[in-house]
Amino acid sequence: MMYQFPEDLKKAYESSAISFVFYQNIDDRAVPVLVSDGFCRNTGMSREGVMNWLSIGLFERMHPNDVGVMVQISDDFLHHRGSYDVVFRCRLSPVDSKSQVETSDERYVQIHGLGQWQTMPDGTELAVISYANLSKTQEITRENMEMYALRQGDHFYTDPLTELPNINYLNEFGEEKVNAVRADGKTPYVVYSDIDSMQSYNNQYGVKGGDRLLCLIAETLQKLFPKALVARGADDHFIMISAQNDPAEIEKRLCEANRIIRDRADGNTLGFRSGVCPVDRGTTLNLALDHAKHAIKLIDNDMTRKVEFFSQAVDDKYWQRRYIVENFDKAMKAGWIRVFYHAIYRIENRKIAAFEGLARWVDPGHGVIPPNDFIPVLRKYHQLYKLDLYMFEQVCREAKRRYEVGLPLVPVSVNFSQQDFDHADIVAEMNRIYDKCELAGSVDKSLFIVEVTEQDLAVGPDKLQEQLEQIRKNGYGLWLDDFGSGYSALNVFSRFDFDMIKCDLELLKHLDDHGGINRLILKELVDVARQIGVHVLIEGLETEEHLAFVREVGCELAQGFYYHKPEPLDVIVSRFKSHDAFSLCETQQERDEMNRKWLQ
Repeated sequence: MMYQFPEDLKKAYESSAISFVFYQNIDDRAVPVLVSDGFCRNTGMSREGVMNWLSIGLFERMHPNDVGVMVQISDDFLHHRGSYDVVFRCRLSPVDSKSQVETSDERYVQIHGLGQWQTMPDGTELAVISYANLSKTQEITRENMEMYALRQGDHFYTDPLTELPNINYLNEFGEEKVNAVRADGKTPYVVYSDIDSMQSYNNQYGVKGGDRLLCLIAETLQKLFPKALVARGADDHFIMISAQNDPAEIEKRLCEANRIIRDRADGNTLGFRSGVCPVDRGTTLNLALDHAKHAIKLIDNDMTRKVEFFSQAVDDKYWQRRYIVENFDKAMKAGWIRVFYHAIYRIENRKIAAFEGLARWVDPGHGVIPPNDFIPVLRKYHQLYKLDLYMFEQVCREAKRRYEVGLPLVPVSVNFSQQDFDHADIVAEMNRIYDKCELAGSVDKSLFIVEVTEQDLAVGPDKLQEQLEQIRKNGYGLWLDDFGSGYSALNVFSRFDFDMIKCDLELLKHLDDHGGINRLILKELVDVARQIGVHVLIEGLETEEHLAFVREVGCELAQGFYYHKPEPLDVIVSRFKSHDAFSLCETQQERDEMNRKWLQ
């Protein structure tokens, strides 16, 4: 069945000034299916006349001495046994009965034929052959008749700034490039690239500077991926269909492109990030492109990573993020996010001195979603303040329940992020929740602790100091979490008033690394904290050796799986009622006495 071009594409090709013909192999014959205006002009014939002539074949007007060779070349090309790149002699007009002898060379012109196969969107293979009149031009023009360049001058298919194919071109001809790479025995890869901080670059170096950066990236990608289809997507995005099918080589070349761009750009740029996905058989180009976009999003703000390859794990992670963002409010409303209490023990009397309230997402459809999965997502989308205030409210509600069942009331800490204070008046919200839960007269505000990390203090604005001071002035406790995690500065004690510091668990975990320097660091931290009147807790206690060390340095409090793993309140209440270890909570009197003893 003869191939039918889409009407708009047929019109575009037929109106081209370039001389070419599309042929289809039908019953082992090269049947013409479309000719350009350029070819019709070269022959001096109408389109109908040209189609009738070509249906018979070029051989009727070909120089007799060239026919034998051309028959063999044409047959080999038709059956994919050889290429079509040949010069032959041909008459461009028919010979009448009064003309000279047919074999007179004056009746012939030199024609250069250059052909290639093209796979159409429906899978039909067509041969496209360009014909250049060498006798007329007196020079070899050897037009590159790859379909990817036929409409290069048309801005419907071309980006006017970089002169790369644009998204319209990719949508129209991308699958053809994919099929061409597969026909070469390779797996095509889609690369989706996004320039880092393009708006900031434009603001600093101007729109023209940004345009030069885009052109530099286009030039660099074309140079390093010479056989790829490199297209410009929307705004500061580039899309490639790479014929290079070695993932390690693709990553190497993308990293090299970044290096070149950073070196040659007008100003400082971080380069670009790329998501990469193979277009396996059965995978459409659009689906692979979506996968590449998913992959690039998982790089986030990690400045050390420039390339992420799509995998099923990457896809699962992407959709998990989507699920978290889209269902977070529902999870709070439905109670899927619960408080798990992690006990804090006093070393001296081996009693529970406090709890830390930790968020656990127990999803009815997805099971337990770990905090390491959902908290970074909420931070990225600036939703942490909702979680932290929700957790504070749950702790307040459950404090009332602890009071009603007679469980000794010990302090409970809740983690707050520096980001929270940018989105809400945290102290006002805490007071509103405390009043809403009707805790006045039964549960004192001092039993609710706000924990902030040292990392947050390092990046937080000066205004954060005022807000933290208001927490203590309103009667709540204030703890510094993860002290010693890499952001440590002892002047934190002169800038902020904390009731307690929690030494980062990595210090205890790597107690004997580098000659045991963490032993010395922890001992000094405990001594300094005690001297300035701040309580101190060491996190990460998991072994008898850890416990022995904590006792040795005179630390007051410890937290870790050696003592207890986080559990929901109903489990804790059940244990309390059965009089096991969880009934060993400090009373208010015991706590006051131990605190005075520590500060002596």
